[in-house]
Amino acid sequence: MIAQPKASHFVDGAYLEDTAGAPIEVIYPGNGAVIATLYEATPKVIEAALASAKRAQKAWAALRPVERGRILRRAADIIRDRGAELAHLETLDTGKPVQETLVADWPSGADALEYFAGLAPTVTGETMPLGRDFAYTLREPLGVCVGIGAWNYPSQIACWKAAPALAMGNAMIFKPSEVTPLGALRLAEIFSQAGLPAGLFNVVQGRGAVGSALVADARVAKVSLTGSVGTGAKVYAAAAQGMKHVTMELGGKSPLIIFDDASLEDAVGAAMLANFYSSGQVCSNGTRVFVQKGLKERFLARLAERTAGIIAGDPMDEATQFGPLVSAAQQEKVLGYIAGAKAEGARLICGGGIGNAGGYFVEPTVFADVTDAMVLAREEVFGPVMAVLDFETEDEAVSRANATQFGLAAGVFTADMARAHRVIAALEAGTCWINAYNLTPVEVPFGGVKGSGVGRENSRAAVEHYSQVKSVYVGMGPVDAPY
Repeated sequence: MIAQPKASHFVDGAYLEDTAGAPIEVIYPGNGAVIATLYEATPKVIEAALASAKRAQKAWAALRPVERGRILRRAADIIRDRGAELAHLETLDTGKPVQETLVADWPSGADALEYFAGLAPTVTGETMPLGRDFAYTLREPLGVCVGIGAWNYPSQIACWKAAPALAMGNAMIFKPSEVTPLGALRLAEIFSQAGLPAGLFNVVQGRGAVGSALVADARVAKVSLTGSVGTGAKVYAAAAQGMKHVTMELGGKSPLIIFDDASLEDAVGAAMLANFYSSGQVCSNGTRVFVQKGLKERFLARLAERTAGIIAGDPMDEATQFGPLVSAAQQEKVLGYIAGAKAEGARLICGGGIGNAGGYFVEPTVFADVTDAMVLAREEVFGPVMAVLDFETEDEAVSRANATQFGLAAGVFTADMARAHRVIAALEAGTCWINAYNLTPVEVPFGGVKGSGVGRENSRAAVEHYSQVKSVYVGMGPVDAPY
């Protein structure tokens, strides 16, 4: 049990255990070993988390924003000081190569904490002159927020949700995925070390039933979920029963459109990042790669050459670039999509097998001659499987790119910047890139449209989703009543 935490939950400023809950085995995807055993939150644990969050939130909201910001900034500093240790834990939890977790996961979380620490004191209301009278607005916290995380970026997601929630004066109860439960506990510990008062960031473990109990509770004002479209629809409906605020950051089947005037090396590199980084387990991945026919065969040849050079292996080796999928179930699912693509007639360019012994690996895989009707082009695989489709005209590419229930992300590669902006404007997606892909700095809003969700993570836009406006009319003279 090399990653066993002090207890399964962190509630009211301290670790809390209740072994009456169903066990959750934490498995290291690099070799399938059980590295910790946790227990699902019982009703007693859930109640303790809700009660402490409700109690602590009012005093937290009453602090000056700059005081809240100082605590968040201290937490960011602690994360950076403990970078190697936290990266190691993230690799154990997710199976991602430590080469990746050193730079992408906790560091992104620290950026979010630092950003919202600085933003909090700048959030102000407005004053509106109304002749003799005037009015003003106040931006107030929502209260108790529930964050529900996904297993692909567990610690980053916890920070992305906690940072704006806490900066704006809310409390948060966070339920990580039962597949990757360790990072959120460490974040709660770091917050406590940074001086966050007890009860303001609680972590409870569990499967869907625990999340449902949190979402349904009348004390909860806001729900923020990162997950699949199917899960999002259920949580959104449950939150609507209590008229709760929601942020839904859901799945995607995002298009990456490559015109024949694009830089071949840049386009190939972006397509690889958009499909193979984190072993393809990224919601915004550009998994439908539309390549203009004039570039298609050169693109495929260079893509195969560069993919052959990817270094897969032990996730703890800093030379490893490509790790396993998060679980045996995910590996089986992805291999099923590969078999289905072969059966439907897609042309296998490279990969297609397990490729590495000892963990839940699937090789970086590329299929060409994929059509819009194939399952591989319609469903989110969440693994290292790229579908390459060809097109002739700009209008055709845009029309086909938009023909999906999803709308999380999109990318365009071209040397013609007028065309780049024109195409991006026509694409139905919430997060877009031109001659880049999957860069998500905290300064930029992140989120989707259509079935890919509502609301935005990060940037000043997140303030809107963790606060509400109160309008105050001030009468400065006698009341003019008609009776």
